[in-house]
Amino acid sequence: MNKPLLATLATLVITGAGMAPAVAATQTGGAASASATKTVGAAPALKAVDFAGTVALSNCSGSLVRLPASADSDPALVLTNGHCLETGFPEPGEVIVGQSSSRSFGLLNSAGSRVTTLRAAKVAYSTMTDTDITIYQLTRTYAQIRSSYGISALTLNDSHPVAGTSIKVVSGYWKRIYSCSIDGFVYRLKEGDWTWKDSVRYTSACDTIGGTSGSPVVDTATGKVVAVNNTGNEDGERCTVNNPCEVDESGNVTVRQGINYAEETYQIPACFTTGNRLDLNASGCVLPKP
Repeated sequence: MNKPLLATLATLVITGAGMAPAVAATQTGGAASASATKTVGAAPALKAVDFAGTVALSNCSGSLVRLPASADSDPALVLTNGHCLETGFPEPGEVIVGQSSSRSFGLLNSAGSRVTTLRAAKVAYSTMTDTDITIYQLTRTYAQIRSSYGISALTLNDSHPVAGTSIKVVSGYWKRIYSCSIDGFVYRLKEGDWTWKDSVRYTSACDTIGGTSGSPVVDTATGKVVAVNNTGNEDGERCTVNNPCEVDESGNVTVRQGINYAEETYQIPACFTTGNRLDLNASGCVLPKP
C-alpha cells in the first residue's frame, strides 16, 4: 500500500526521492489542447489537470469530490483510501459507516498551495473489502467552499473506466502529478489479508510512492475521477503487504514488480442519494455492506 512509513520518509529526506516539482498543466499540453480548434477526426481536447480540489492528509492524499447528482448545498465529501483511515486499517470484511471524525484536510489550489483546512463531520463510508476507499463527509457545503476559496470539487465518473485511457494521479501529499495510461484491469488484486476486485493497473510511468495513497486518478479527456490510487508491488514479493499480486479468474497469480494500481470509483455514486446521504440499499449500489 502506498501509505508513508517513517522509513519511507527518512529515505525521501536523505535522497530527495519523490520531491520533484509538480508537473505543470502547460507541460502536459492541457491548456494548449483545450484552446485548440476542434477538427473532424481530431483527438478530444485534454483537460488541464492540476491540484485544485485535491487535499493533503496527515498520512495520505485525497480529493474533494462530488457525485454527478450532488447539489451545491450538499455537505462536501472527501475521498481517500480505506487504509488511510485515521483509526487504522479496516479488517477484511469490515465496513465502517457513520463513524465520528473531526479529521482535517489541507485543501490545495491549482498551484498546489494550501488555501485552507477543511474538517470532517464523520466517516460516511470506509472499507478495504472489494475496494479500498474512505469517504468523509465535511462540515461545509460545496457552495461554501467555492464561495470562500474559488475551488470546486472533482466529479466522480459513474461509468467503468476504459483501458488505454490517459490519466493523471494527483498527489496532494507530495504535490506531485504522475502521468500515464490505464494498462488494464485486474480480476482480483491480493495484498496480505485484503482482496480487491476489478482493480486498475497503470502503465509503468505512474511510479507512485508512499504518501500518494488516496490520490484521485483523473481521466485527462473529461477531468473526472475514475479511480483512487492505492498500492504497488515494491519488492517483487508474492501477495504480501506492499507487494500485491494479480489473480485471474482461473486462480493464476502474476507478480509485476514496480507496477502500481488503483481502485475504481464508478460504483460510488449509486450508493448516495439526495443530500449526499449514503444509502447502501439504493438500487444499483454494490459497495460492501456492514
